[in-house]
Amino acid sequence: MRGGKGRPVERPGKKVRQKAGLNRAILDQGWAEFRRQLEYKCAARGGAVVPVPAAYTSQTCNHCGHVAADNRPTQARFACVACGHTENADINAAKNILAAGHAVWAARPAACGAAVSRAKLARAKRAAVAKQEPTEGVVCA
Repeated sequence: MRGGKGRPVERPGKKVRQKAGLNRAILDQGWAEFRRQLEYKCAARGGAVVPVPAAYTSQTCNHCGHVAADNRPTQARFACVACGHTENADINAAKNILAAGHAVWAARPAACGAAVSRAKLARAKRAAVAKQEPTEGVVCA
């Protein structure tokens, strides 16, 4: 079996461990930059990003809340061993993340103890487009 650049897997190459660490750092930075940009854009439009811990979201049943590694028999399928609920694993995890986000959002403190409403994005008013036609008697060359 061959690895990268035609090398056998038994001899993977030089400094593989360091390169793996560098690749991991680059990927981590990419997600951090994505989150930073998302928070910046949401704040500019009056929204907010709610960070949710992703731990066990793919192993938790969104119907009964049972958490077990056995709930994921395959990468794509979720089947709860407690209640029998079956669903696509990604959809089940997305529902869990959405519920966790709603719980975090509801638990946040309100400003000065009052309810906070989101301000709508202020957009500049544009003047109506005026159609410009030559006046009578003017000849255009």
